Amino acid sequence: MTARIILDAMGSDEHPEPEVQAAIQAARLFSDEIILVGDEARLTPLLKGAAGVRVIHAAEVFEMSDKISHGALRKVQNSMGVAVDLLKAGEGDAFVTAGNTGGAMAIALARLGRIRGVKRPALSALFPVKGGHCVVADIGANAECKPEYLVQFAQMGAIYAHLMLGKPNPRVGLLANGEEETKGNDLVKETHPLLRQSGLNFIGNVEGKELFGGQADVVVMDGFTGNILLKSSEAVAKLLVDSLREHLMASLRTKVGALLARPAFNALRKMLDPAEIGAAPLLGVDGLVFVGHGRSDARALVSAIRTARAAVEGDLLDSMRQAIGGMLD
Repeated sequence: MTARIILDAMGSDEHPEPEVQAAIQAARLFSDEIILVGDEARLTPLLKGAAGVRVIHAAEVFEMSDKISHGALRKVQNSMGVAVDLLKAGEGDAFVTAGNTGGAMAIALARLGRIRGVKRPALSALFPVKGGHCVVADIGANAECKPEYLVQFAQMGAIYAHLMLGKPNPRVGLLANGEEETKGNDLVKETHPLLRQSGLNFIGNVEGKELFGGQADVVVMDGFTGNILLKSSEAVAKLLVDSLREHLMASLRTKVGALLARPAFNALRKMLDPAEIGAAPLLGVDGLVFVGHGRSDARALVSAIRTARAAVEGDLLDSMRQAIGGMLD
C-alpha cells in the first residue's frame, strides 16, 4: 500500500536540511511520494531533482517562539497550515511535523476539527517498556484536564494500542503516586471510578515502575504530568547511554569488554532512542497528524514518516471515528 505523507519542511530546529534529507530517504525507502511543504526557493536547490518528492510552497514559518494565536491565526500561509489544508483536501494521507506542538494542535483543531464526540485531542507517545511499548497519553496537548478527558484519552489510547501494537484487549492504567484507589490528586481520584465504569480493561492506578515494567499497555494522565514524564524519561535514557559509553571507553580492559558487549549495547541504545519512533500522534483530531521533536534529525524524521505510514495502513483514523462514534450511539 502506498501512503502519501505530507512533511512540514520548516518544522525542526535546523530546518529545512533534516526534512529534505528525510524526504529523499523516505521516498527511496518506501517508494511513496513525499509532499514537502515550505519555502520553495530554499527547498528546490537542496533536493537536487530527487525523485519521489513534491514541493508545495508555503510563504511563512510558524516559529517555536511564536505565540499560538499569532502564528496559527495570523500566519495563514505558514507551512503547518498549508500542510494541514492539503491533508483536509485529501491530497495526502497523513501529516508529519517537528514544529511547535501547540501550533500543530491549534492548526489541526482549527482546520480539521475533532472527531465527532471527542472532547479534547491527546498527544500520545509509545514509551519503551519491558517487553515492548506502552501508549502514554497525554504528553503535552492539555495541561489542564477534567476526569472525562482522561477517560477519553484512555479510550483513544486503547484503540491506538490495539491497531499499532497488536493488543487485542489493552490493559489501561491511570498514572498516580500509588496503586491504591485513594492515592493521587483530585483529578486522579475523580477519574478512577469513571475508568472502572468505562468498559475498558482498566487495571487501576499505576506508578512509574509498573509503566516501565510493562504491566500496562496504555497509561493516561494530564498533559502537564505527561510532558514532565516524557522529558524526564528521555533525559534519564540519555544519561544511562552516555554514562555506559563513558565507562566502557575508560580503559583498555573495558574497551575489550565493550567490543564483546556491542550487540547488547546497540540493542539498548536503539530501545531507548526516541528517534526510533520519531513522532507522536495527535489522537482525536479528524486527520492523521504526527508531531516530532524540534531537534529531530533526518533519521528521526524518517522514523516519523514510517510511524505515520503504519497508521495509514492500519486505517487508524476510520477506526478511531467508528469506535468513538459507537460509544456515543
